[in-house]
Amino acid sequence: MGVVLIDGSTVRSFVDDEEQFKKSVDERFAALDLNKDGVLSRSELRKAFESMRLLESHFGVDVVTPQDELTNLYDSIFEKFDTDQSGSVDLEEFRSEMKKIVLAIADGLGSCPITMVLDDDDDNFLKKAADLEASKLEKASS
Repeated sequence: MGVVLIDGSTVRSFVDDEEQFKKSVDERFAALDLNKDGVLSRSELRKAFESMRLLESHFGVDVVTPQDELTNLYDSIFEKFDTDQSGSVDLEEFRSEMKKIVLAIADGLGSCPITMVLDDDDDNFLKKAADLEASKLEKASS
């Protein structure tokens, strides 16, 4: 377990490092593509968002959201990712939307740092952004 301090510039720097960001997004896509067909189905993308439990808690307190409301929300998220309306999300669509999401997080953080407690084996984009920043600082001090 580790504690990291990040702000918008840390997250934006991660996105600006195209090689690292692309690698991270591609790894996440591969993990979400359960049947390994090269695209994400509606159910695969929904499982990904359900696993994040973003909609099941509010400031750490579990909340109950009606199933029809969740379905509508997940459908709208899928439609946002499926920009060509093909019925599936390909890697390019996923990359594009994830970049928008992560940059929106960076904008939301702005210059106000936040402290995050993360498991060492945590594999989220904010952890990767913090790790990239730490490696840059380590190189600069060497």
